[in-house]
Amino acid sequence: MKLIKYDYWLIAILILAAFLYAWNIWEAGEANSFYTAAIVSMTKSFKNFWYASFDPAGFITVDKPPVALWFMAISAKIFGVHGWSVVLPSILFGIASVYLIYNLVHKRFGRVPARLAALIMTLTPIAVADSRTNNMDATLIFFLLLSIYFVQKAVFKNQQRYLWIGFALMGVAFNVKMLQAFMILPALYFYYWIATNIGWKKKLAHLGVATIFLAIFTLIWPLSVDMTNSSNRPYEGGSETNSALELAFGYNGTQRLLGQTTGTGGAFPGMGSSSKKNSSSKNMTPPNGTSKKSASSSSNTPPAKPSGSSSSKKSSTNAPTPPNGAEGMQAGGQGGPGGSNKGGKGGAGGGAFSIGTVGPFRLFGLDLGPQISWLLIIAILGLISSYFYYRGSRMKKWWSLTPQRKELWLWAGWLVPVYGFFSVASFFHPYYTIMLAPAIAVLGGVGIYTMFRQWKEKSIWSMLLPIAILSTAALQAWYVAQYYSVLAWVLLGLGVLISIPLFVLPWIATNLKSKHVWPIAGVILVMLAPSFWSLTPTLAGESAQIPTAGPSLLQQGGGGMGMNAGGMGGSTDSTLLKYLEKHQGNAEYLFATDDSSTAAPYIISTGKAVMAIGGFNGTDKAITLKQFKKLVKEGKIKYYYSGGKTGGSNTAIVNWIKKNAKKIKLSSSTSATSSITTSTKTGSSNESAPTGAPSNAGGTPPSGTAPSGMQGEMGGTPPSGSSNSSTKKMKKPSKKPSGTGNTVPEGMGGMTGGPGGSSGTLYDLSSIYN
Repeated sequence: MKLIKYDYWLIAILILAAFLYAWNIWEAGEANSFYTAAIVSMTKSFKNFWYASFDPAGFITVDKPPVALWFMAISAKIFGVHGWSVVLPSILFGIASVYLIYNLVHKRFGRVPARLAALIMTLTPIAVADSRTNNMDATLIFFLLLSIYFVQKAVFKNQQRYLWIGFALMGVAFNVKMLQAFMILPALYFYYWIATNIGWKKKLAHLGVATIFLAIFTLIWPLSVDMTNSSNRPYEGGSETNSALELAFGYNGTQRLLGQTTGTGGAFPGMGSSSKKNSSSKNMTPPNGTSKKSASSSSNTPPAKPSGSSSSKKSSTNAPTPPNGAEGMQAGGQGGPGGSNKGGKGGAGGGAFSIGTVGPFRLFGLDLGPQISWLLIIAILGLISSYFYYRGSRMKKWWSLTPQRKELWLWAGWLVPVYGFFSVASFFHPYYTIMLAPAIAVLGGVGIYTMFRQWKEKSIWSMLLPIAILSTAALQAWYVAQYYSVLAWVLLGLGVLISIPLFVLPWIATNLKSKHVWPIAGVILVMLAPSFWSLTPTLAGESAQIPTAGPSLLQQGGGGMGMNAGGMGGSTDSTLLKYLEKHQGNAEYLFATDDSSTAAPYIISTGKAVMAIGGFNGTDKAITLKQFKKLVKEGKIKYYYSGGKTGGSNTAIVNWIKKNAKKIKLSSSTSATSSITTSTKTGSSNESAPTGAPSNAGGTPPSGTAPSGMQGEMGGTPPSGSSNSSTKKMKKPSKKPSGTGNTVPEGMGGMTGGPGGSSGTLYDLSSIYN
């Protein structure tokens, strides 16, 4: 608190962070509706709260552990379920992370590097976008930094209890987003080992006890799930064996790195090409879990555009647009390091699955770079600069450790493995790269300071500063050129003009103390573009399921794969909802459906239970046909809504329904009025399946139905419906641009039709046993 009280620069940075992360958040709509539906459910009972149940009846969970959702559910319990209330914890954690960065750097490097690091963290575009959502990433970063804070405190004060707290918090971080947290765990062990001035036997003992605390806080929740009888808890969404541990090490673990399959066998669509073998869509397993043979006929069929999107009042027709013919650039960035010729039409770096080509330069490509890598070159060169700047005059060998060098090893231990993961991993969303933000912020902040000092002192390393400014300006100009070609040339030109005196002055000037205007100008220049990119989510009022930053958010109808306001049209069919509420009777579930994407808007709107038979992507084997028949016979489920999802792991249930249940036809007009007729449905379905889809797909999929294999951050798609029903919880619908715009990315199979132009099929199950 003393630091906050007297460092007015820090106060200004925190105010800036609060503005970027919180402004316009009242336009959040349903935020990530997959998680918002779970939050609605979690506020209804402690059982749902503990297990992170997706639906109020406790049938299935989300595909992540509950810690981040606990904070959101508490906020929703206090303030009510609104878009802003479920996002509020992420905002607060994002701001707190900025302060933790300052605190961690200030102790060893001083105020100036700490301020720079905090500012870089604040102005990292993907950190802004993530902090404005109810995804888990901002919460994860906070707990990781808090863990480091206590481990650092254990080193400074030489007290074990802080080490125990730090490793316990790492266990808590595991229960935010599972193995993603452990990417920096080796850095904690290594840092404590080199930073403490005690014997190696004591170090082993201290780390051994800390590991016990880590194990306890890591396993306490997943073991409580796995040791509970499956009949007394929800099915663990995303897992193959109804196990939280299997979910952690499978679907949310090795499969993220290797990208083979989802928890139930469907390949992740749109994955970056990790090899020649999987670079072709012909060699990829269909995303819906069907065989290659059955999917081959549809593999080249582009998905239809959603028809339920509407123009935003806030959108501007004068917003920047990538150059004509730059669709490849917009989708994934052709040419240049780490570029990709595939991916969604989401604006440069904005595709939901556009992650570039596997390789050491992937993070610099147009898919990922505009979200995270604006200052990555400075961070890398800054690590080199600071490592030699803090060498110390009494060191016998150049690699000997000083207190500052020990801290640098900690942050290098964060940067290197995370950089390596994103360089080789086969499946992740671009917004996961927030994991790099703290390391880039610290190494960039300290590095700018040390490069500036070395330049003024005419050190042998004085050329690092102009090299960093020039190369960073060139990289940023490439990113900016995707939207503003003229400004890109201006940025590059200014970078060259400023770097020239930075290169020359150390060799010709006798005194550089009065020449500090040039380094300052260079630093300001390379901060301008990322600052604007960071501002775009705030200006657009974005609270996206697939967070992204960039000028595409300011275009007409939004841009990128943001999927704002409930995502991909995230609305309810008022005609369908009115009919179901009128006829639900004493049934426990309002209706059953294929997946969470279809169910989420109805849970949020009504607070009633909707059964997502196949979990998030429709492929979870959460219930057998026998169990489903029992629920129908007991009257707990009266209706089944087929959104027409292709594939899935519950075809036996779907086929049984179509053979025996009554098919209810709801015809609705754009004014949401309709007439309802019923007809007996016998035999196999006569509905026309989407082109190339299996014959039992059943109906036309709603727009934006998440393809099998797409993980939980993509949730929130309504079934048919041309209008949004008024909700009891979400009082204010979003006015900001829809994150989907009017396009659906390539590679996202099973996404045809749309909520406004096509309707699913409703089946009456109550007559089967009557």
